[in-house]
Amino acid sequence: MKIVGIAGSSVGTKTRTAVNYTLDKAREQYPDAEITLVDLSQYDMVFSDGRNYWEYEGDTKYVTETIMAADALIIGTPVFQASIPATLKNIFDLLPVNAFRDKVVSILVTAGTPKHYLMVEQQLKPILAYMKAQIVPTYVFIEEKDFHRKEIVNDDVLFRLERLVEDTVLHVHAVKVMQEEKNAKYDF
Repeated sequence: MKIVGIAGSSVGTKTRTAVNYTLDKAREQYPDAEITLVDLSQYDMVFSDGRNYWEYEGDTKYVTETIMAADALIIGTPVFQASIPATLKNIFDLLPVNAFRDKVVSILVTAGTPKHYLMVEQQLKPILAYMKAQIVPTYVFIEEKDFHRKEIVNDDVLFRLERLVEDTVLHVHAVKVMQEEKNAKYDF
């Protein structure tokens, strides 16, 4: 199983902290899984110009191909101006419409205020659904007050991140069973 964690911003540390914690828990709980971090602040990404993702070069090609090869994505995003950051939106624009078909996608969000929780429901989930993702229904919303000195200090948030990992893997297994049942209907 390939799990890719995406830290979906080119600035700040809170989202990267949360994604790192989540991926560390995934490594502990599922040592056989291939787990990769894609921190968008570490890559020189070009803006989407309509080409197929495999036609890009350099970091853009690496990031898009890594995402396309994943069985599951754990997308971490901050809330900027009541929306997702442009760096994350660009990733979605670089990929094909059906990029997330048969992929499980779970979400964690960092925000300065609880008032931005609806961004996930009104913006991010519709994009993921349009791209055919199998979305883990519950997501983890982390506020400014849950961090101290680049660490998550709220035990409930830590528990929910661990549960997010479990739910993600359970969904991957469920999708695999559904695919096998679907494929068994055909004689090839």
